[in-house]
Amino acid sequence: MNFTKMHGLGNDFIIVDGERQLPDNASELALDVCDRFFGIGADGLVYILPSEKADFRMRIINSDGSEAEQCGNAIRCVAKYVYDNGLTNREEITVETLGAGVQKVQLAVEGGKAVSVRVDMGEPILEGLKVPTTIDAERVIEHPIEVDGRTFSFTAVSMGNPHCVIYVDDAANFDLDTWGPKLEKHPMFPRKINVEFVTVNSRSQADMRVWERGAGPTLACGTGACATLVASVLTDATDRTATISLKGGDLFIEWNEADNHVYMTGPAAEVFRGSLEVSR
Repeated sequence: MNFTKMHGLGNDFIIVDGERQLPDNASELALDVCDRFFGIGADGLVYILPSEKADFRMRIINSDGSEAEQCGNAIRCVAKYVYDNGLTNREEITVETLGAGVQKVQLAVEGGKAVSVRVDMGEPILEGLKVPTTIDAERVIEHPIEVDGRTFSFTAVSMGNPHCVIYVDDAANFDLDTWGPKLEKHPMFPRKINVEFVTVNSRSQADMRVWERGAGPTLACGTGACATLVASVLTDATDRTATISLKGGDLFIEWNEADNHVYMTGPAAEVFRGSLEVSR
């Protein structure tokens, strides 16, 4: 298997190009190659595939073998990969995703390489049952949730994949490992959920830490940053454009009032290339 290791703000992926369809053993393969001790090491295994609807199609298998509907950092890596490797010479492309449909991507290019990627992440889904949660409400804003005797308040947003955004006093030092997995698998979330812990510092900046469904704590989450901005607008904590600071760096997020779409801008980077003999 030929691969390229890439990351978006430290959220890292094994990119595989050249397959015509998702391999039948993709889930088992992800478990092996994403292992940080016995494999390459990554938060996910990403396949770039042909699409009948867009320029490219992206499929993402999490490090636990489950499939993700969408990933904002992965789509930036895919966009950089296809441009830098000559699969397209256009600075505006479309990428088909499993859960968020076809998304438009704009690349900023310097010296023949993509240095920054802006993604139209589409409209946020806010209806409780569609996120999905078990709450039948048009919007789920600051809803109480109890786990192990502690009560949090969360705002639910789907960006093609589900998120619950929780405001805390110190996101940078919050105990992700204790509360993240418990909230991810809470019965209120029938398909599990990504959990963002957020501290708002101003109308234009917030700190965020994330527990990703299927991957655990990661250095960054693009869809989570988008969900954080949407939740912060709904709770009147930030303006419609803000910098979301993650452990791996900053993303610039805009929730455009005119078209109701969320736009994410940030970097992607190649780490190394290689080949691996797989046993499965």
